[in-house]
Amino acid sequence: MAARASRKLLRDFLFKRACAAPVACARHCSSAAQTAPKIPHFSKKGRLLTAATLGLVIGGGAYVSTVDEATFWYRISFFESNGWLFSATKIVNPFFALLDAEAAHRLAVSAAARGWVPREKRSDPSNLGLEVWGRKFSNPIGLAAGFDKNAEAVDGLLSLGFGFVEIGSVTPVPQEGNPKPRIFRLREEGAIINRCGFNSEGIVAVAKRLGAQHGKRKLDETTSSSSSGEEVKPGGKAGPGILGVNLGKNKTSEDASADYRQGVHTLSQYADYLVINVSSPNTPGLRMLQGRKQLKDLVKQVQGARDEMQWGEEGPPPLLVKIAPDLSKEDLEDIAAVALALRLDGLIISNTTVSRPESVRKHPVASEAGGLSGKPLFDMSTNVLKEMYILTRGKIPLIGCGGVSSGEDAYKKVRAGATLVQLYTAFAYGGPALIPQIKAELSECLERDGYKSISEAVGADCR
Repeated sequence: MAARASRKLLRDFLFKRACAAPVACARHCSSAAQTAPKIPHFSKKGRLLTAATLGLVIGGGAYVSTVDEATFWYRISFFESNGWLFSATKIVNPFFALLDAEAAHRLAVSAAARGWVPREKRSDPSNLGLEVWGRKFSNPIGLAAGFDKNAEAVDGLLSLGFGFVEIGSVTPVPQEGNPKPRIFRLREEGAIINRCGFNSEGIVAVAKRLGAQHGKRKLDETTSSSSSGEEVKPGGKAGPGILGVNLGKNKTSEDASADYRQGVHTLSQYADYLVINVSSPNTPGLRMLQGRKQLKDLVKQVQGARDEMQWGEEGPPPLLVKIAPDLSKEDLEDIAAVALALRLDGLIISNTTVSRPESVRKHPVASEAGGLSGKPLFDMSTNVLKEMYILTRGKIPLIGCGGVSSGEDAYKKVRAGATLVQLYTAFAYGGPALIPQIKAELSECLERDGYKSISEAVGADCR
């Protein structure tokens, strides 16, 4: 049976590689079944990656065929429980560098969607657990929006050990985003420039996907409830982890609030928290919504759309706003005033920057239009985070995002005022092995400075 599974995995992989446009293939699978797909021409780098990956698959298949199924899964479970598979992913990372940045991204999402990623079986350090918005997080490390834009890989990404995963941005109507190429690596600087422009399959496709996942989890929970006892475990609507849904507006839309309200009505039932993204630099006019009057009007309308829906005992999902790092002190004061006045549930600080710090200005792609993420963004976003924590007097949970690539970086975000921390670019470069590393380092930082829990350290540098 294991050998058959290996052969099926190989067939699935070959079919996937044969699809010239992965997204289009997923959307039009019925036509793909009727018409044989054209075999695309791969570059030398693409052929190298294909050969290497096929070698790993075939080698794995050969191994599987020599052992019985029980032995195979026992050994896989053993490797997972010891973290060996996370370390092993470092071998694969260099092959992704041979691909175009967006192709590598699509391959990574597809792998996570199919479960071709290691599963974290080890418990998180106890000092990393916390409760925010009445939801229990096993750890404060999350994956930022932009990686899984269309909720294709929620289960696979949560299984990596993230405390929470944020999907999106999701727009009401499907849109392709900006022309390609639109993602540029600055590998030496640990950075990326992107101008994707909210490429999205739309809220209907995402709602169907989340609905199917939600139904499956409910069935699994019902099946296992009798043996699990009454213990309250960390997690939310996405099962073992918390799921955030990041909402965007369509490029051609003239009514931003209508777009966000539509997102709330369609997707909030599946979300542990919602995010209004008004800070992407790649959608014309979007950042203007961060102005005091515009933001106040928008938040009030979106809150109204959420609150008019029927909710059970747990109540509606918290509503957050994601802001840019390129803001003046006056802008930050205005946003803080709106957040406090309207009792906003949280802020994400921050999105990418349109500026180019000195460390990247001489890079060949630095002149490309788009938002810069990664290590060069760390200081700027952390300074804005600290300022916002002071302006809101620590009354609003903040999610620190921007340039986090180590446990020490995450710790600095926490001390600057972050209750939770997100990463993206470092994960794109470092892969799954980075997640347990960051959690272990963060736990060590807390112990080093005498904090018994992550919550005690929040805002320590602002007191």
